[in-house]
Amino acid sequence: MRILIATDAWRPQINGVVRSLESLAKHIQQLGVNVDFLTPLDFFSIPMPGYREIHLACVTPKAIRRSLEKNYDHIHIATEGPIGLIMRNECLRTGRCFTTSFHTLFPEYLNARYGVPLKISYALLRKFHNASAGTMVSTASLAQDLNTRGFQNLLRWSRGVDHDLFTPKAKKSLDFPRPIFLYVGRLAIEKNIEAFLTLDLPGSKLVVGEGPSREQLEHKFPDAYFLGVKTGEELASIYASADVFVFPSRTDTFGMVLLEALSSGLPIAAYPVTGPVDVIGSSGAGILSENLAHAASRALEIPRERSRNHALTFSWKYCAQQFLDNIKYARATSKGREPELKNLSLREFENIPA
Repeated sequence: MRILIATDAWRPQINGVVRSLESLAKHIQQLGVNVDFLTPLDFFSIPMPGYREIHLACVTPKAIRRSLEKNYDHIHIATEGPIGLIMRNECLRTGRCFTTSFHTLFPEYLNARYGVPLKISYALLRKFHNASAGTMVSTASLAQDLNTRGFQNLLRWSRGVDHDLFTPKAKKSLDFPRPIFLYVGRLAIEKNIEAFLTLDLPGSKLVVGEGPSREQLEHKFPDAYFLGVKTGEELASIYASADVFVFPSRTDTFGMVLLEALSSGLPIAAYPVTGPVDVIGSSGAGILSENLAHAASRALEIPRERSRNHALTFSWKYCAQQFLDNIKYARATSKGREPELKNLSLREFENIPA
């Protein structure tokens, strides 16, 4: 099988969507599937106003049609940006079967940044995704929420983590007062980072990442340590050397950084919302509470091996198979046939009721 993934999120962006797609491509090839990407790097692009780290592709229907001349077996649309929108329209025009994935709570982001009513944004996203043969979502709670908002044909697609890179063995000495509370991610208003930085906690608060809010946050919270973007072994070492990972976001659909922290043996402190609820569950690998300071303090008591063991239950190999079976299921059901799946039960693919 040959699959084309159309995505508006791609390098040099550093976020969960890009890392998920790169990891998927690596592991799905081991299943005998070839994956090509259509990204902003394939077109002239311009920085997004107010968020220059994100580039918007200047793409036309003609350019999208040229990309489809290689006769792919399936099209997957990962994002709702210019590339995704025109690819969606072209697939509908030509009768191609396609799937989509729901990675980001854009309605909440637009509401937080510009005051756009949630009802309007969700109506546009519902129209975008419901035209597909199936929309992949990362967690059960997200599927339930989208289902109540009228989204159809929802398919579960979880995430994995590189257990060899993100490991407690990467621990090194960090020259900061203990305990060390860590945040990793984009520095933007929708990430709710101030909820972390305003906590009355002992020791140190470390912030890893870049984004439009960095200058404002550094000015407002001079006692926090802003380390910028870290990747690879350097990032893994910071995870393994901290004491608690604090995840203040209320709008992430999953939170790849949660798995990276857990795999590094780092317990989690977060709000009880979509993402943390699904990742932590009843594992005891983190504390979820509306009192984030209380959660961070209690997380210090969690054994690091408990976090690591829970992370080991998340596998990119499984996620790649799940993604492929989602496509097979969507293609079969769109044609009124019974899907033939080898590794997953049909329950994995049923719409979750409201």
